[in-house]
Amino acid sequence: MKKYIVILLLVITSISFNSCSEDKMDDINKNVNNPTDVPTRFAITDAMTSTAFSNTGSDLSFYTGIYIELNAGGFGQMYNAETRNGEPQNATTFNNSWNNQYQTMYNLKLIIEKCSSGSEKGNYTTLGIAQILYAYNLALLTDMYGDVPFSEAFQPGVIYQPKLDRQEYLYKVIFTTLEDAIVNLQKTSSYPALGIQDLIYQGNNAKWIKAANGLLARYTLRLSFKSPDYDKVLTYVSKSFTNKSEEFKMKNDGIPNPFYQFDNDRGYLFASKSLFDKLNSKLNDPRTEGYFEKIKKTSGAPLTYEFFENGISAQSQNYSYSALINQSNPIFMLSYHELLFIKAEAEARKSNAVTSTASLTAAVTAAFNKDEAVNFSTTNVASYVAGLNIVTNADLLKEIAVQKYFSFYENESIEAYNDYRRLLAMYGSATAHPIQLANPLNETKFPLRLPYGNSDVSTNNNLKDAFGDGMYVYSQNVWWAGGTR
Repeated sequence: MKKYIVILLLVITSISFNSCSEDKMDDINKNVNNPTDVPTRFAITDAMTSTAFSNTGSDLSFYTGIYIELNAGGFGQMYNAETRNGEPQNATTFNNSWNNQYQTMYNLKLIIEKCSSGSEKGNYTTLGIAQILYAYNLALLTDMYGDVPFSEAFQPGVIYQPKLDRQEYLYKVIFTTLEDAIVNLQKTSSYPALGIQDLIYQGNNAKWIKAANGLLARYTLRLSFKSPDYDKVLTYVSKSFTNKSEEFKMKNDGIPNPFYQFDNDRGYLFASKSLFDKLNSKLNDPRTEGYFEKIKKTSGAPLTYEFFENGISAQSQNYSYSALINQSNPIFMLSYHELLFIKAEAEARKSNAVTSTASLTAAVTAAFNKDEAVNFSTTNVASYVAGLNIVTNADLLKEIAVQKYFSFYENESIEAYNDYRRLLAMYGSATAHPIQLANPLNETKFPLRLPYGNSDVSTNNNLKDAFGDGMYVYSQNVWWAGGTR
């Protein structure tokens, strides 16, 4: 009997010495697949991907391409956008994009804090990259919606109804953040290089600095209606990309280009007659046919172009579509050809005496050779530009705007939309605008901005009051285009 008692005591003693403390149990109960403290080298990869695929390349791009008539919405929700049938004035239209943008910025804010004063203080490379992405996403947010929650945002459980911050203030934050990023990217970091975790530049700080300067050039030109500074634009351009291999873009073999995926899944976007007519008005422009695919309208019929007449054609999936669609196309966040058009415009606006087409020719050349499935590298660009009959400075400025617009098809419609609104303010009216849109609904229903997301309109009284019935999207410009918010 004593023998069994001794054995039992030994077992109890063994259990007591090996039992789990509360801390140990907490460790056991942790979900290793959902960590709460992720090293920034992994978190920054996720932020790059969401910036490109969820924010730049998704609904914002699809819808703005319709408003600016680079594409036509022939079916489903895109047809509703084409005909302004509840979209874009409904708060639900961009709710997914709204939430994705704020989530991306929140994650980037955590990275910035961690690399500035947290556990990875001194990780200057990741800090600088996060600041560039943060500034880019903030600009994307305010360019689309105008005044938005910012200074009181990103505080879950603390501030439940953040106030709206003025776009003028937000642009100051954008510039300061980009300038800080450039400084940090020039510092020596003791942390390992990002390498393949950097899906955009593979840890090349010099290219990130060029991207930051390019964005500074873009945003400085964006403010040209409010506070023009073309010398500063050109200074930033001189410090940015020198070829298309340096441009700020995302190409991920594991994730198809969003336009390809959207076309493959839905088939809602079609060839815009408005775009075709503009291209067709230019002598020997190879994009007149090169941008579009012919279709068979009926079985056995010959292949023909069938263009959707913007705002007028019936809902159908029986129209021509883009010839540029390809799953391997990059998502452009700032392209080399856009940078060269920025340079050309800044030079032309500095002086009414400027009529040289040299910078325009360089920009068009870059556009014809852009990194997409179809390019037009065999075109004699000098001859093409000479045929545009540019005589005056006004001619030059208008052609820069039009050619830049052409170059944005199809993956850069957000910037085409921003540019159209900026120039609408500068030229004073739609009739004087270099780009003449065709949708007859634009007379009263051109979207001057996008509506706030329903997630916050329904829970934040500050946004609810600003949103009203949503019809403000047709009447109120954003601040940099002459509006008050």
